[in-house]
Amino acid sequence: MTTVIRNAELVVAWDAGTQSHIYLPDADVAYEGGALTFVGRGYKGPAEEEISGRGLMVMPGLVNIHSHPSSEPLNKGLIDEIGSPGLYNSSLYEFMPIFRADAEAVPHCVRVALSELLLSGVTTVADLSMAHPGWLDLLAESGLRVCIAPMFKSARWYTKNGHVVQYEWDEAAGEKAMAEALQLIERAEQHECGRLFGMVVPAQIDTCTDTLLKESFQEAGRRGVSWQIHAAQSVVEFHEITRRHGMTPIGWLDSMGLLSDRSIIGHGIFLDDHPSTKWWTDTDMKRLAETGTTVAHCPTVFARRGITLKHFGRYKRSGVNMGLGTDTYPHNMLDEMRLVAYLARTQANDPRSMTTTELFDAATIGGAKALGREDIGRLAAGCRADFVLVDVTHPMMRPARDPVRSLVYAAGDRAVKDVFVDGRKVVADGEVVTMDYRQAAAHLHEAQKRVIGNAPAQDWAHRPVEVSSPPTFRWQ
Repeated sequence: MTTVIRNAELVVAWDAGTQSHIYLPDADVAYEGGALTFVGRGYKGPAEEEISGRGLMVMPGLVNIHSHPSSEPLNKGLIDEIGSPGLYNSSLYEFMPIFRADAEAVPHCVRVALSELLLSGVTTVADLSMAHPGWLDLLAESGLRVCIAPMFKSARWYTKNGHVVQYEWDEAAGEKAMAEALQLIERAEQHECGRLFGMVVPAQIDTCTDTLLKESFQEAGRRGVSWQIHAAQSVVEFHEITRRHGMTPIGWLDSMGLLSDRSIIGHGIFLDDHPSTKWWTDTDMKRLAETGTTVAHCPTVFARRGITLKHFGRYKRSGVNMGLGTDTYPHNMLDEMRLVAYLARTQANDPRSMTTTELFDAATIGGAKALGREDIGRLAAGCRADFVLVDVTHPMMRPARDPVRSLVYAAGDRAVKDVFVDGRKVVADGEVVTMDYRQAAAHLHEAQKRVIGNAPAQDWAHRPVEVSSPPTFRWQ
């Protein structure tokens, strides 16, 4: 059955000639069997179903290449403002481990995160999680297109004092976890929903042996999928890798041949020329650009702790492919995009350091490129029917001289009306129709109480949560 969106006020269409998005007013979009069959003006083909495009902008679904749905939603209200002073304000080593979601909470975390992603116009997401029961079916339930990215590692990190990070190594466990992750990717790609695909993800550069990194990269190449790793994400990690190898994290990866056009660096903040990690070399940016490596930029989680990439526009001007992710709550891609722009310009002290064109590209074709997909992140015949209907008559979209700017910098998800993945409506009139978002959030509220009760036992200092994570106001 062919469906046509007739006389859309505006379509953010793909121009094959210039290889860029363009504004196309008074246009039609037709799709059948999950794929776009026409994007342009004056559609004359069959149309068993018609949708009026009056007052709507049709834009490609956003592509999120770095997200942790199975854990991050539960951290709301807990780690918003805390980091370890003795560990350069990172929350990774001291605080995140004590607030882990239990098995009962995980499905609720996932439903909350995926609902928020859908509501903000995301149609494809990379889910970097540790494997959990029912994972694939849960992702399929959402209606999203998901790159399943089961993480594995050779060591766990911990601290006994809040200023020294230690590593407990188990190389055999890392190899076993990688084998299990590869099997899970195979199962995902065979899932009946047809929207799941895989990525190979050794979890963090400082928790993996060189053998695990090389083997996982080879497996990614053999399977024709992307490879992602958290690297250059903290000052602690930067110093750990330079101590071990005499090279920066980016330099060490490059020395092993692990930077490529199918490689994604989660965060990539602390390069050898970053003010917080100034090293004797000045080659990290060049290495990223020359190898075609993508950086997954997720500003919110770092901005909470006074940390930021230096800066988006500089990476782009250097030739680095940039993609975006929502590493933390809220899983709102439009909010994340806005913060990308504001931080980039303030860090550069230059409002012309980047453009909204580059920002939108990172959230669509930049992410698609990183995932090895040319059929998402753009609206053109032959691409998947993954698109968003934006209400351009919404008061916060007005005036709508430049609707994408109005969406990103003003209206945000409030103007997102409908979302389609593979031609199936997954958000209708601003409500998720595939999952019960409100019920999942209510369950998560209760689950957090359990985690708070267990947190002191997981904390090296056995602090009550009111001490480790003080509330905004004193409860009385």
